[in-house]
Order: sequence, then C-alpha cells, then structure tokens
Amino acid sequence: MTINNVVITGFMGSGKSTVGRLVAQALQREFVDMDELLAAGAGKPISQIFAEQGSDYFRARESELCRALAERTGLVIATGGGALVADANRAVLARRSCLFCLAAAPAELSSRLAGAANRPLLNARPPAQSLEDRIAELLAQREAAYALIPRHVQTDGLSAAQV
Repeated sequence: MTINNVVITGFMGSGKSTVGRLVAQALQREFVDMDELLAAGAGKPISQIFAEQGSDYFRARESELCRALAERTGLVIATGGGALVADANRAVLARRSCLFCLAAAPAELSSRLAGAANRPLLNARPPAQSLEDRIAELLAQREAAYALIPRHVQTDGLSAAQV
C-alpha cells in the first residue's frame, strides 16, 4: 500500500491545525485544513454554515471534501473534529493515508477552547452546562469512532512541537 497523505484528526482544540502545519513543514508537504477549505468555499465561517444551512449540509460538504482529498497526494490534512466520525469518510481517507488522532482530556480541551466564540457545537450547550461537561459529552459521542483511528497521540501538557 502506498501512503499518499498524512491525516490528522481529533476533537476541536486537540491541535490538529497547529500540529498539521508543523508536520507538513517537516515533511515538506502541502498543508490542507479542511475547515479552512470548507469556509473559503462557502464564503463564510463554519459557525455561519452551521447556523444557516445546518449540520447535515455541513457534513455532506465535509464528505465531498474527504473524497476529493483522498484522490490527491503529498498532503498533510487536518480534518474537522467530526469529519472522521462518519465511517465512509474514515474509510476513504484510510485507503492510502496514514491516520492520526490527537487526544486531550476534557479539562485540557476546555482550557484551550475557553472563550472560543466560533464553535457551534460548544455554543449549543444549555446555560447550566459547563464547557468541560459539554466537551466530555461530545467526546463520549465520538469515542467509538475516534477509537477506530489506528494511531493516537495524547497531547495533554505538550507543545505542538512535542506532539
């Protein structure tokens, strides 16, 4: 099997984009941030896509992008946090890519994401629910899918360069 791309996934705030840029630089490959591509293609931020078109629309565009990127070579790809939850997306990218999942504890992610206003899934929490509890809830929903990613890197307390 030929490995065409390096794919980095994980929950929001795990360091996908930051680490992905460093990996791309080290490997002298093109870096692709899926969320940036989707936002640029729509001409609006991800939060606005979610608000105006809904999550089903966003996930469909994300799936199209996974299929398109799987056909390219020489990339380091940072996915959106939910992109590889879908079996089909994970499978299409895994065919000829090396998949990594970055992970961090809910408390660490909460610290990293505190004050982030552009995170629709976090902003949808009930007023009484803490950010850390919302993150733990979403992580629990994605746990089984993330477990299917073959390589995991725990990022708690590490710099992007260490990861």
